[in-house]
Amino acid sequence: MSALLRQIPANIPQDIRKIRIENSHLTELPRGSFENVSALEYLWLNFNNITVMHIKSLEYLPALKELRLQGNKLSSVPWTAFQDTPALKILDLKHNRLDVLPEHALRYLPNLTYLDLSSNQLTVISRDVFYSWPVYQRSQRAEGQIEAISNAVLALHDNPWICDCRLRGFVQFIKSVGPPIILMNSYLTCSSPKFRAGKFFHEVELNSCMKPLTSALDTNLTVPVGLNVTLTCFVQASPSPAVWWTYALKLLRAFNVSTEPISEETIRSELLIPAARPADAGNYTCTAANFLGNTSVAITLRVGSPWVSTTHPGWAPIAPAEPGAHVEVRIAKQTVYGITLEWFAAAAAAADPAETWYTLLVGRYDAAQKDAIYIGPGVNTYSVTDLLPATKYEVCVAVRNQAPRKGQCVVFVTGSDVSQLEQREKLIHIVVIVCAMVLAVPAGMYACTAEARPGCLARCPGACPRRRHGGQAQAAGSKESTLDSLPAGSEDGLCRPEGGRGARRPPAREEPGKTRPPHRNSADLY
Repeated sequence: MSALLRQIPANIPQDIRKIRIENSHLTELPRGSFENVSALEYLWLNFNNITVMHIKSLEYLPALKELRLQGNKLSSVPWTAFQDTPALKILDLKHNRLDVLPEHALRYLPNLTYLDLSSNQLTVISRDVFYSWPVYQRSQRAEGQIEAISNAVLALHDNPWICDCRLRGFVQFIKSVGPPIILMNSYLTCSSPKFRAGKFFHEVELNSCMKPLTSALDTNLTVPVGLNVTLTCFVQASPSPAVWWTYALKLLRAFNVSTEPISEETIRSELLIPAARPADAGNYTCTAANFLGNTSVAITLRVGSPWVSTTHPGWAPIAPAEPGAHVEVRIAKQTVYGITLEWFAAAAAAADPAETWYTLLVGRYDAAQKDAIYIGPGVNTYSVTDLLPATKYEVCVAVRNQAPRKGQCVVFVTGSDVSQLEQREKLIHIVVIVCAMVLAVPAGMYACTAEARPGCLARCPGACPRRRHGGQAQAAGSKESTLDSLPAGSEDGLCRPEGGRGARRPPAREEPGKTRPPHRNSADLY
């Protein structure tokens, strides 16, 4: 018990009659696992990790009476291996992963008195499995005779049984079985389909299996552009078939397909095509298949031309307009390249808002034809983008298949290619650059120019040439000075009186006791 054994020990004494290895790490029963213990009668290997059982793993065990393999991981059992154990009476396989029981499974268990297949993954069993069991055959031959036959206990509960036509024979067997075969739990329950889940076998009546039969109410459909289209096919079959849709030999996406049962043997499959376009036209095939075969039905879809206007400004309706179906439209937001519209259909929406479709007509104001956009129920906003800048457009909203009325159209002009925000940013950049240049000019220039008399400045052009010829020495010295070094209000060197009407003004005399103000550079001014 709970030993770290990974294989059957090889040194077991030959006269051993009972072996019990549980809660260990056995993973398989290889060939000839017990060839040296031919006297073995009881073999318990419960709660290990056995996943594989060799077809000759029970070889050389003619006296084996009891085999318990409860709580392992067997998904299949080599039933022909029991040819080597003709004396076997107890076979315990509960709490494994068995999902198939072949027809010959019990054929090599003639003396079995206890068979436990509960808590596995069995879903469908043929009644022929038990009809070929020697124990059952003996009970049928001895019916009405005095011959005593030992009872056989059969445990089949806690399996996920699928109660459809494939289980019909087995259900009939369970209902009719009696001694010497005794069910440990006679209340076997269905796990699926959903409408039978939880029901007992004796409560259900199962029909015979049937190959799928597909049909459609309308195999030729014509719809306008933009309409949501639902293609429907009905399938009669038993057991429930797998259903799929194909278009141009391509399997269509499953999230556009819905399949649901409408009766015990009939299901309905629907394919949704949202906002049908001309490219969606063609043949759609609904195919159903079960283990008996498959059938299909084709539905032809034609998509009509979109509704576009041919005159301006009044578009002709393709269907009579309903009285009072007025739509109020307004622009919720406008950008350079598009707008966002909002609308409210006062009368049409009041009738049935969940079924009201709208047609949005968009185009240049002077265009003869407008692009049609179909809006589904429950939507009252739409954004039109990718429009040309500085262009006049017209947008109209109308109830589906009706002409837009007065007040249901909006005329607008898109903005220029450069937005006002971008222009404002450019202006700010220019102002900042100019201010920086102004601040870089020495403040002394302002002081000099502010004190100069306009009359003197007007005579400067005539006097400056004479100064260039006669003042070379002064020019040389001026290279060492700047405008900041000129006294404020000084006119010296700026101009000379015209026509010799006056001599050059002598420099101002300094009053005794009055000190000359110190020189100030541009940094002091700032």
